[in-house]
Amino acid sequence: MVIRRLLRRAVRDGMILLRNRQKCSTAWRATHYCSALVYREHTHNIDTLRMEQLPLPPVGDCSVRVHMLAAPVNPADINMIQGSYPILCPLPAVGGNEGLGEVIEVGSNVTSLRPGDWVVPIDAGFGTWRTGAVCEEDELISVPKDISVLGAATIFVNPCTAYRMLRDFQTLSPGCTVIQNASNSAVGQAVIQIAAALGLKTINIIRDRPNCTELVDELQSLGADYVLTEEEVMSTGLHQVFEEVPKPKLGLNCVGGLSGGLVLSNLDYGGTMVTYGGMAKRPLQIPAKSFIFQDVTLKGFWLTQWKRKHREDKAQLKAMLDAVCELMRAGQLSAPHCVQTPFHQYSHALQAIIQSHGRKHVLIM
Repeated sequence: MVIRRLLRRAVRDGMILLRNRQKCSTAWRATHYCSALVYREHTHNIDTLRMEQLPLPPVGDCSVRVHMLAAPVNPADINMIQGSYPILCPLPAVGGNEGLGEVIEVGSNVTSLRPGDWVVPIDAGFGTWRTGAVCEEDELISVPKDISVLGAATIFVNPCTAYRMLRDFQTLSPGCTVIQNASNSAVGQAVIQIAAALGLKTINIIRDRPNCTELVDELQSLGADYVLTEEEVMSTGLHQVFEEVPKPKLGLNCVGGLSGGLVLSNLDYGGTMVTYGGMAKRPLQIPAKSFIFQDVTLKGFWLTQWKRKHREDKAQLKAMLDAVCELMRAGQLSAPHCVQTPFHQYSHALQAIIQSHGRKHVLIM
C-alpha cells in the first residue's frame, strides 16, 4: 500500500515537472524566437520568400528587444530581394526596410529608449518583416504614440522623402509652385499635402488611366491645385496654369523618360529638378534649351543616403520626424490609403506590389 502511494506520487510529481518544463519551454520559445520572412537568394521569383522561425539573441547592455507592429511592402523591398537595389543585405536576409515596433526590453546601458516606446529603424536593411528583433539602441529612433499605427509605420520613408525635397533644394515661400510627376504615389501624395501646409501650389502630372477622374478628385481632396495627364501637358502645355501661378522653381521626378522631360521643360529660370526614382525605367529626355537658356540644375535624392550622412546627428533625424508628425497631428498629412494584410497572408501583399503600384500594402503583425 505504501509502495503504491509512493508510485502514484512519483507519477504525479513527474507529470507536474513535465508540464512545468513544457510551459517554460513554450515561454522561452515565445520570448526568444520570432517569425520572419526570409529570402536566401536574389531572384525575381518572390515565391522563394519563406516564413521561418528565427532565434533571437539575448538582450545585451546596449541592445533593445522590439516587437514589430506593422511593416509596409515598398517597391524598394522587392528590389532588394531581386538583387537590383543599390544596397543588398548578406544572405540569408529578412525582408522589409520600414516598419513600426514597440520596445519590449532594454539593456542596462540603454538611455534613449524604454519599454513601451514606439520605434522605427533608421537605416535600410533592418529586416522589418518579422514579429520581433533584438538590435542595438542606435539602430532605432522613437516616434510619438499619438499618431496612428499606420501613420507611424509608413512615416520614415515616403513622407520624409517629400519633406526633405521640399526643404533642401530651393528656397520656397508661400505662393511658390512645385511641379511633380508620379503624383499619385505615396511620395507624391505626401508632397501635395506638405506643400499645401507650407502654402505652396502644386502642379501634378499623372499617367492617363481608366479611373482618371476619380484619381483627379482624390488628389484634389488632398490639396492638389492642378492635376493633368501627360497627354494634356504635351498637347496643350501649361500656359493657362502659368497665368494663375508662377512657373515652378522646383520639379520632382520619380518616373524618368518623357514624363521627366515634361517636369524639366516647365521649370522656371534657375529652377531645380530633383530625381528620386525611375519608374519608367527609361533615360531622362533632357531638352538642351533647358540647360542653355533656363540655367536649370539637375539633382538626385535618396533618403537612405541622407539618413546615413546624418546618422550620428540624431537631433536632425528627430527634428524631421517631429515636423512630419506635427503635420499628422494637425490633420495636414494623412497616412497613405493602405491595404492592411495579416502577416501570415504576406504573399497577397507581395503579389499586389509586383503586379501594380496601386494601394500600399502593410503587413500587420
